[in-house]
Amino acid sequence: MIGILLITHGSYGEALVQNACHVLNKRPPLVNQLGVSAQDDPLDLLPLARQMVRLVDGGGGVLLLTDIYGASPANLTMKLLEPGRVEGLAGVNLPMLMRAITYREKGMETLITWAVGGARDGVLNLLKDV
Repeated sequence: MIGILLITHGSYGEALVQNACHVLNKRPPLVNQLGVSAQDDPLDLLPLARQMVRLVDGGGGVLLLTDIYGASPANLTMKLLEPGRVEGLAGVNLPMLMRAITYREKGMETLITWAVGGARDGVLNLLKDV
C-alpha cells in the first residue's frame, strides 16, 4: 500500500485528513500530515519530514500532497522526492485526497493519475456544470 503524507500550510492538512475520516467513517492507515507554520524554517523541518515519510511507507512508496506550488510546504516536499518511490503533487484538495486514498493499492502511476483527476474534476461551477 502506498502511504500518503500531506505537507501543507498550518492546519490545512489536518483538516483534510479529518474530513476524509468523516467521509470514510474511519481513519485510513498510512495517512499523516505535517503542518508548516509561518514561524517554521522549512529546512529545520526536513529531518521530521523524512521521519514521517518513513512512518507512512508501507512498502509501496509514498505520495506527498502539498497545497501551493512554490510555497514553503511545497519547497520542503521537493526535497523529499525520490522518483518512483516518493512522488509529490501540489494543489491538494479533498477530492484529490479521497482519490489518493481510494486508488493507492493500484501502483504509483495509477494513483497519481487518479489523484490529479480527482482534484481537477472536483472543481465545478454549480450553476453550469451540474
